Parts: sequence; C-alpha cells; structure tokens
Amino acid sequence: MAPRSKLAITPPYIFFSFIFLESFLWPAVTPQQPLAPALYVFGDSLFDSGNNNFLPTAAKANYPPYGQNFTGGATGRFTNGRTVADFIAEYLRLPYPPPYVSLPKSDWLTGFNYASGSCGILSETGSQVGACLSLDAQINLFHLTLKFQLPIHFNGPKDLSKYLSKSIFIVSIGNNDYINNYLLDPDIYGTRQQYTPQQFAQLLVHSLSRKLQMLYSLGARKMVVFELGPIGCIPQVAATTQHQGRQCNEDVNYMISLFNDGLGNTLKNLTSTLQGSYFVLGGLNGLGYDAVTNPFKYGLTDSSDPCCTTIVHGTPCIPDLIACSNPYQHYFWDSWHLTEATYKVLASHCINNSSACAPLSIMQLAQV
Repeated sequence: MAPRSKLAITPPYIFFSFIFLESFLWPAVTPQQPLAPALYVFGDSLFDSGNNNFLPTAAKANYPPYGQNFTGGATGRFTNGRTVADFIAEYLRLPYPPPYVSLPKSDWLTGFNYASGSCGILSETGSQVGACLSLDAQINLFHLTLKFQLPIHFNGPKDLSKYLSKSIFIVSIGNNDYINNYLLDPDIYGTRQQYTPQQFAQLLVHSLSRKLQMLYSLGARKMVVFELGPIGCIPQVAATTQHQGRQCNEDVNYMISLFNDGLGNTLKNLTSTLQGSYFVLGGLNGLGYDAVTNPFKYGLTDSSDPCCTTIVHGTPCIPDLIACSNPYQHYFWDSWHLTEATYKVLASHCINNSSACAPLSIMQLAQV
C-alpha cells in the first residue's frame, strides 16, 4: 500500500483540460460535403455540451455566465463559448453533435455527444457530486445507438461498418480521475493510499485501453484521444496546494506526465495490433504548459485567474454575474476550464498539425 500523500485539495466537481492561445489562421470551410460522415464525442466537461443538464448532479453549466459568447447561450458547455469538439465539427462540416441524453433522434446520422462533466475513466470518479456518465456508461449509450438507431438507415451491416469506419471518434477523459479522485482527501476515495502515482497512471491507462478496444469492437476505426493537460497549473489546484511559490504544482504535473507517457505508448500499440485502426494522440500538454507560464507569447494577458467570478478558487462561476470583458485574453474561464479562445487554438493545431495530433492531424485522418 502506498504511503499517504501530503497532497489534498478541496473537492471540485469539474475536470480540467488544457490548451494554449496564439494567433493563427482558421481554415476556411465552404458549404460542401462533410469531410466525415459523423463525429462521435466521449469525455468529460471538456466536451460535455449538455448531458449533465439532465442528470441529478451539482456539476452543471446551464446558467449564465456560461455560454455568454455562444450562439445558443448557456447550453451546458463548461466555458464561455465553443469547445474543442465544436470546432472539430465545424471543420468537418458537420453540425455540433447533440448531447445524447437531451433528445436522442432516430434520424440523426452525423454523430452524438456522450460526454459528461465530473466523470472519468474509473466508474466511481465524480460520484461525490452526483450522477454522471462514466466512460463505460458512454460506450454503453453508443452501443444502444448502434443497435437501435443506426441500422434502419443502412442497407446492411456492411454499409453500417463502412459508415463507422469513416466516422471520427474523439475522446478526452482522465482529468477527473485525478481532480475528482486521486487528488482529493484520501478519506473520500482512498486511491492515494492504495496506489503510488506510477501505479495509478498504469491503472488508468490500462483501463482506458480496454475501453478503446471496446469502441473498436463496435466499429470505431478513427479515434483521437487527448492527453491530460497541466492540471497542476489550474487555479483550483494552484490555489489550494503548496508548490514553493511557483505558478504551478509540479508534483501534480509530474503525476499527469506518467499518464500521458503511458497513453502515447498504448495508442501506438493499439494502432499496430488492431487491423485498420488509426489511434491519434492529441499531444498538446507541453504547449498548454508553455502558454500558462509564458502567456504573452500566446497573446494572453492572464493565465492565472478565472474570467468569470467565483467565490474562491475551486468553485464554479457565480450564476448571472457578468464575467470579465476580455475573455479572449484569458486562459481560464472558471477554476477548472478554459475559454473558447484557447479551445479554438487547440482544435486548430490538432486539425492542421501532425506534430500536435500525431501521427495524423485531423485533416489527414479524415482523408484516410
């Protein structure tokens, strides 16, 4: 059994994922045929577009100022505007995948969003704040989609398999397994008493690998799986842990690096062993860290404080209070999540740059 760590943080209810901001040219998209038949979205609050609105949980973002820069207002996205998943959908010339829990449509063929804020790879993660859809639950919902909703639109299993093989699946999960589990007071879950950081990272990577293989068995072939970001730099963690006067808690960031290293190797192994598969690593942790520690390099003026008003670091946006007037110069939207501006840059790099999303950019992945 691992020794009890001295690290303990106030329980949050939302995960963090990272990215960075710099000037770039967003690729023009003309009203043509979609670049992929569908986009299926799995993950936590990086990608949640409203599923948690319909679940009994405290982890919700369906009130202002969330969505203050989004056309639909406060839809349940944990940011001020669009998410990475939204930008990827725009590039693929697809509608935003609707949250599956909100209104499952039997005639919807361009993909669903199954992501759920506060949840993680482990089924118990996030349970202290209410119900959420773990990755297992999300895959089960996709299985229902595959079994009951999609077949009626295809001539047979062969046509359905071709549709799935050309569709793109994106996954961002694991942040809450640290923020909402391992980093909490050991009396809540006890994982830090049971596992060393190395053992816990291995547990998560092995579990995620099995779940990705399940998606493959259901027909997914093109999968983009994102690294975890520099969680030690988010306001909630940075404000409630001791890190010797530095902006980030490097002990936490080291824990995250163990997971990311294992994830990269696992995705390479899956691609080499599962016939016809393309597992892409969304590997942007380093750039995310650089943007936090060198914000002006990326056009940011604040990489420490949330844009919206919180009671203290570790709480969500206070309902109905106006957020900062310059969200496009802020790295963080609330104590855990990022602004639309930073999400936009992450999506742009992953779409266009095969060193950011490797070994294939999303542009290249859509062409294979």
